[in-house]
Amino acid sequence: MVTVPAVARVRATRARDENALLPNSGKGGRGAFWLYLIPGFVLFTVVILVPLLWNIYLSFTEWRGIRPPIWIGFDNWVELVQDTKFWTSFGNSIAMIVAMVIVPTLLGLLLAAMLFDLVGKKFGGRLASFLRATYYLPQILPVAVAAIVIGWILRPENGALNTVLKAVGLGSLQHNWLGSPDTALLSIMFVMVWVQLGYPVVIFMAALQRVDPELYEAAELDGANWFQRFRWITVSIIRPEVFVVTLTCTIAALKVFGPIYTLTRGGPGTSTIVPSYYSYSEFFQNQQVGYGATIATALTVVVVIVTIVFIKAQNRAERAESER
Repeated sequence: MVTVPAVARVRATRARDENALLPNSGKGGRGAFWLYLIPGFVLFTVVILVPLLWNIYLSFTEWRGIRPPIWIGFDNWVELVQDTKFWTSFGNSIAMIVAMVIVPTLLGLLLAAMLFDLVGKKFGGRLASFLRATYYLPQILPVAVAAIVIGWILRPENGALNTVLKAVGLGSLQHNWLGSPDTALLSIMFVMVWVQLGYPVVIFMAALQRVDPELYEAAELDGANWFQRFRWITVSIIRPEVFVVTLTCTIAALKVFGPIYTLTRGGPGTSTIVPSYYSYSEFFQNQQVGYGATIATALTVVVVIVTIVFIKAQNRAERAESER
């Protein structure tokens, strides 16, 4: 028969052994937790902090990448404010936000709700998962591969789109989609909607897993149609994920570079140029490293401001929801 003191001694011994294995056990052991942060802090310093500070410094210099930088103060920033090409690139970023944030988020909400609430119930979860993976496929394609496919489709001479238009009797609509200033930006926008759509669908379908099915059943018994259930249940519950998707997609839209570089190189003219590609062209093509750093720094400031605004809006919405 095991006595109570014996059990207490066993428990005390186990607790002592477990505490001996913890990093904060013993005198001065509390600081051992900081050791686990050192690798991440070193990587953060080398990969992010040092290049960021160096880029900010270069934005106040004139440098062609060879001789030492020459300090010129705010001359680059004054030139940036007066640069119509920069403001054109920033305006194109607004178009990218429409194509990569607004349209994919709205369509992603509808598609995720339909896949979860309609397709999943009638045809099973496997079909819904297959369709979700299909929507997400463009996200995992390398930019170069996607550009080759899109370039083949939109090629002016024998591209797939112009060939189909001619085959169905709409040859008058054939166009140089990426080579004409009036359609190049719209073509890029359609491409980015196709590329970006899968990300909101995946995030929203994952968020819908925590929605209680009884809410849908109760709303259906009360006579609510599908759109009413979508508006008052789906959107209300997955609102945090909507903020996350909107923020991350907005940052991606402001920093978009790969599709512009591979498809149009900012042309024709400046019809598809964006700040990231403009900065790249100043860095490596015009060898105006200081001015390219100024564009990159300005873009970083815009991203930080947008992030702060989104976080404050999310916190305000959460407080309003908790007060109801």
